[in-house]
Order: sequence, then C-alpha cells, then structure tokens
Amino acid sequence: MEPNAENLWDLIREDAERNARDEPLLASFLYNTILNHETLERALAYQLANKLANANLQPISLMELFLQIMQQDPTIPWAVRADIIAIKQRDPACHGWATPLLYFKGYNAIESYRMAHWLWLHQRYSMALALQSRISESFGVDIHPAARIGYGFFIDHATGVVVGETAVIGNNVSMLHGVTLGGIGNETGDRHPKIGNGVLIGAGASLLGRITVGDGAKIGASSVVLHDVPAHCTAVGVPARIVGCPHCPAPSIEMNHTIDEDAPDGTIPG
Repeated sequence: MEPNAENLWDLIREDAERNARDEPLLASFLYNTILNHETLERALAYQLANKLANANLQPISLMELFLQIMQQDPTIPWAVRADIIAIKQRDPACHGWATPLLYFKGYNAIESYRMAHWLWLHQRYSMALALQSRISESFGVDIHPAARIGYGFFIDHATGVVVGETAVIGNNVSMLHGVTLGGIGNETGDRHPKIGNGVLIGAGASLLGRITVGDGAKIGASSVVLHDVPAHCTAVGVPARIVGCPHCPAPSIEMNHTIDEDAPDGTIPG
C-alpha cells in the first residue's frame, strides 16, 4: 500500500499488530503505545508525554497538552505524518511504519519540538523552554522552540544536533548526527542559518552565522560553513568550499553523501 496522510495510521497499526504477534514480550508495550489508541495523534501524545515526563512534568498533563496543541493546529498532525513518511522512504534502517514513532529519538525530538514551537508562537515561553530542556535531556537534540522547521524533516541518529533560535529549515531537509546550526558570537537578532528545501547536511557539519544554504544543496560531513552556499551546490571542508553539484534536485531524498565532482572547485563567495 502506498503511504499517505490518510492511511498512515492503518499502516502503523498493522505493523504493531504483526510485531505483537511475532514478539509476545513486546505485546504489552505495543498495545500501550499504539494499539490501545484510536488515532496517531493520541499515540504520539502518549509516547512523547512518557518520554518527556519527570518529577515536575506529569505524563497525563503533558499528554493532554499535546492533544490540545494538535487539535488547535492541524498543520502539526500533517507534519507529524510527513516526517514519518520521510524517514521510512530515506532511511534503509527503518524497516516498519511504526519504527520512527516507537524507536527513533530523532523523530520523537522533532515532534516534541513542534509542540514547543506552538507554545512559543503563543507566547507560552516558559513552557516552551521547559520542553526544550527536556527534549535535550531525553533525546540529545537541542532545538530552540523559536526556530522554524518545515515538513518532511529527517534527523538520522540525532545525537548532538543543535539548532539555534533564529534558524530556519525548509521542507524535506535531511541531516545526520552532530550537526550545528549556530551563531558566531554573542550578537542578538537574526543570527542563525537559513536552510532551503531538499538540503542534505552530513554528520558533524557546523553551519554558523546568518548564512543561506540554497535549495537542493549538499553539505559534506564535518564541514564548517561560514558563508552562503548557492542552490544545488556541494560544499565540503574546513572552511567549506564548493566542490560540485548534486545530481538530483533534492539530495535529502537520495541521501547520497559522496562528493559530486562535475563542477570546478571554488571558494564560497564571502
């Protein structure tokens, strides 16, 4: 069955039912997290609430909060589904539709961020920052709730990802662990990178300052990017240099991290 926003929940439930039959020891876990819930929204709210809860944030209260947010903003449930589909289509290690929801901390971190971002937009700053802190502690991903992130976002492995307050990430972006979208000093105002649609960012890359990475660009692993990267260019190195052009319009979908060599080497214009 071809996945879409309408049938995704059915695919997730089928996956969970099959796993419960195959692994009886996991049956109780799968019923609690997926099969006892009527909708993906309720299952996600339950999962995130239990992952983020601590002595000061009770899971029942968090679940109610997350359900209220998703009911008030229909773009969040849509993005929740787009993110799962993105992971399943791009990650060969994802073998089932329930896998991102149950086991991938990158996915759980992204959806938790979406809740915190809604709170930030509605001037509930303290609660948004409290969630940011718990997301960082629980998943090893530190995304400021004011940052703006599009749909179809995929963070593979996720550990050590940092996204600053004024960062903007477009649609269908993929990145690996250890990526930093940060500032270059203690300046205030708009000070973080702007990432276009379909961009692929390799593991350990640091993109710093108020720079723009154009649509369909590719950033090599461990690169340090301090200047704009034009659309559909590959930047690699410390400091990063233009070394090629991706062979597809959206490298984030193909997830090919090799260096393209069909364009002349050149410095990134500063």
